[in-house]
Amino acid sequence: MNKNEQLGTLLHRMEKVVVAFSGGVDSSFLLKRAQEELGSENVLAVVVASELFRKEEFDGAVNLAEEMDVPVHRVSMRELDDENIVNNTPESWYYSKKMLYKALNETAEAFGFPYVLDGMIKDDEDDFRPGMRARTEAGVRSPLQEVGMYKQEIREHSREMEIPVWDKPASCSLASRIPYGTPIDREKISQVDQAERFIQSLGFKIVRVRHHGELARVEVRPVEMLSLMEKKDQVLMKLRTLGFSYISVDLDGYRTGSMNEVLENKETTHVG
Repeated sequence: MNKNEQLGTLLHRMEKVVVAFSGGVDSSFLLKRAQEELGSENVLAVVVASELFRKEEFDGAVNLAEEMDVPVHRVSMRELDDENIVNNTPESWYYSKKMLYKALNETAEAFGFPYVLDGMIKDDEDDFRPGMRARTEAGVRSPLQEVGMYKQEIREHSREMEIPVWDKPASCSLASRIPYGTPIDREKISQVDQAERFIQSLGFKIVRVRHHGELARVEVRPVEMLSLMEKKDQVLMKLRTLGFSYISVDLDGYRTGSMNEVLENKETTHVG
């Protein structure tokens, strides 16, 4: 039995499931497989409106679930009301996930669904992530991880199944752009959000703007660095209007988790 068949068997035994749905490739594949095995009436996609993610990510997830003909439930989280998250320590992701799983479990209980599933995958085991501890404590299941599925496998299956987000780049919390120890607030989140949106509007698909106070550290794919330099005047002008005095380009280019590189203990990382 291959991994996809194992996944189907696992889902079939659960009978009714809530799926934490972000609209990314992993949760979309999981939602589609759950729908195939259990029927739409036995699957509930829960989409979370977060202060730390872009609104279009929320809207896109809702629209995709509706296009897939899966019932959708919307919930909201207010992470900036929790000092454990605002303080922005390596453990803040644990508290953010704890808040998420609490909302998911409450939704499952209210609708009478016995299982809550998320889209964590085998790749996520490469680094210990505080969010995994929160998931385990909450009793949430990660079927893709349980059957040993990696990102590339999920993308290939999703492409074959014609899931429209099969090649969508990973998205993550805007808070991941702010160095550990620097408190998170709405102003910093807005600066990062607007800066990344602008650079993306210039034709760059994957962009991270790391917030170091007056300094913005821009990450794009290495093959796009020359193109970025050709548009530097536009980038400089826009980012300065957002409050950054200095703008730099990271010569290592885009990579997940660059804020974690300063940590000596890699067991407290989260990606972004």
